[in-house]
Amino acid sequence: MVKLPKGNISNSLRLGLFWAILVVSTLAVLAITLPQEQLKDVPISEVIQQSNEGKITKIQGSGNELQITPKGQEKATQKSYIAGGVGTLIKDNKIDTTKTQVIDTAASETGSAIWNIASIIIPVVLIAAFFMFMMRQAQGQNNQAMGFGKSKAKLYGLDKERVTFTDIAGNDSAKQDLEEVVDFLKHPKKYETLGAKIPKGVLLVGNPGTGKTMLARAVAGEANVPFFSISGSEFVEMFVGVGASRVRDLFAKAKKNAPAIIFIDEIDAVGRKRGSGMGGGHDEREQTLNQILVEMDGFETGTNVIVLAATNRADVLDPALLRPGRFDRRTNITLPERKDREAILKVHFKNKPTDDTVNLDKLAAKTAGSSGADLANIANEAAIIAARRNAKRITNKDLTEAFEKVAIGPERKTKVMSEQEKEMTAYHEAGHAIVGHVLPDSDPVHKVTIIPRGGTGGVTWFLPPEDKSYTNVYEFKDILARAMGGRIAEKIIYGADGITTGAGSDLRKATEIARDMIIEQGMGTELRDQVFHEDNGGMVFDRMTHERPYSDATAQQIDGEVEALIKEAGKRAEAVLTANRDVLERLKDALLKEETLEEDQAHKVMESAKLPAEAMLH
Repeated sequence: MVKLPKGNISNSLRLGLFWAILVVSTLAVLAITLPQEQLKDVPISEVIQQSNEGKITKIQGSGNELQITPKGQEKATQKSYIAGGVGTLIKDNKIDTTKTQVIDTAASETGSAIWNIASIIIPVVLIAAFFMFMMRQAQGQNNQAMGFGKSKAKLYGLDKERVTFTDIAGNDSAKQDLEEVVDFLKHPKKYETLGAKIPKGVLLVGNPGTGKTMLARAVAGEANVPFFSISGSEFVEMFVGVGASRVRDLFAKAKKNAPAIIFIDEIDAVGRKRGSGMGGGHDEREQTLNQILVEMDGFETGTNVIVLAATNRADVLDPALLRPGRFDRRTNITLPERKDREAILKVHFKNKPTDDTVNLDKLAAKTAGSSGADLANIANEAAIIAARRNAKRITNKDLTEAFEKVAIGPERKTKVMSEQEKEMTAYHEAGHAIVGHVLPDSDPVHKVTIIPRGGTGGVTWFLPPEDKSYTNVYEFKDILARAMGGRIAEKIIYGADGITTGAGSDLRKATEIARDMIIEQGMGTELRDQVFHEDNGGMVFDRMTHERPYSDATAQQIDGEVEALIKEAGKRAEAVLTANRDVLERLKDALLKEETLEEDQAHKVMESAKLPAEAMLH
């Protein structure tokens, strides 16, 4: 006897029930809808009279019912009734059988029996089918309820198209940490003979888009062990205890398949500091975190399960989660440097056809501060732009357009601007460019345009010649001065009351930089070397009584320092633009004519600009 799987039996029963209901329903519909031939009722006396007159060809009896076929007709069109049926007519010699054919058919009760049985079976079948459907629905909901506390982690690592460390460029130190984890899982005895213990947990910390999840996928591709992946938000549900149950189930699965790796993406969703939630110690998120802490380094040891976790907000994680024994290693995934950016671009352009004009090294130099995701987006946009113009290969022009689109937004050439607005925009952008060009510690001008891009009316773009790890006070002050250049140019040309809203984003950015200098970097004059860090990590209830870590008097000093920096930046910008009024006019005219000036063009127009003594820092 062959035992079928439970799922196959269930499917067979379901299919058989479906066809049975379909056949019975079809028969019922046909029985109701098919037209029934109507026979005319005729008195038996009239039948006898017409038969004796030779007007009836055939009389067929079935029980007490008679079906009469008149002369000239091919089938019965009349009916009549007599007790005893046609036998009575023949016995009493009421009909001349020489003139009329008389047929006596035994009354068939088959049809009526079938319909009687069907009238009983059909309702029973339909009711049974309804109850089976309801029971299956209830069983499905019961299974769902029973599986409510089960882990939703997905198993990876056995895919055909696997990501490996060779597919990821940059972040060599992070890859080295993870390669050690993979190597331990493949060759544990090599480490155990020296008494080494592999870290129980590795925390990947980095800005969004730096490749934390990609590195975890590479671990899944490199390690020949089960790799369970889950998001931190998938643990938490509306009901208390479900998250903890899912954690237990996840680690139970991993232990059964040990050695194994568990990857928790966005662990800050459940790993925040305890004691700050609305539910106190009984908060669902805290219950989940407690269970994670116990599973990672609780009473049970030697499970050989390694936990990888990724977050871009390590500062909000609970200290118990970060201690050695749980997350022994903290791997920082930094923004790629120039050589890493070039390697990343080569990876993304590996399967994209390019011509000889494409220079990835030059693009890598211009994309300082870009993450791996930004570079991937640039490569994809370049391919889209080339495909839009039906080209077979990507050119350097496509690459430049894609870079500018990602960095400063797409051009909005359809936006209609009046001649007065164009002139004002040209003065505004020329003010930024000249101040930034003249000041000694400012980044060089890369591009100036009065074509609206993104949410701005025009753009003056400064790019650093090389990657920077630090920024000094002089550089910050030059950034502030060139940010004020647009507003000061409007003031010089149109007067103090002729300024516009075009400088709104510039002023907001300048204020943010000035406050960061004072509060975060300790670069104030009176508050030098003092940092007033404001933690905006979402800690609400334990910060209601002290929203900022400084007094009102200090806050007033901070406001005064910020104001002084902004005023100083404005005076320096005004000194530069007043001393270079002729250059301002020439650059404005060039922008109105060309609309966009590249680096070489802008520098040629501004080559005679000079730095006045009033704009120098002392």
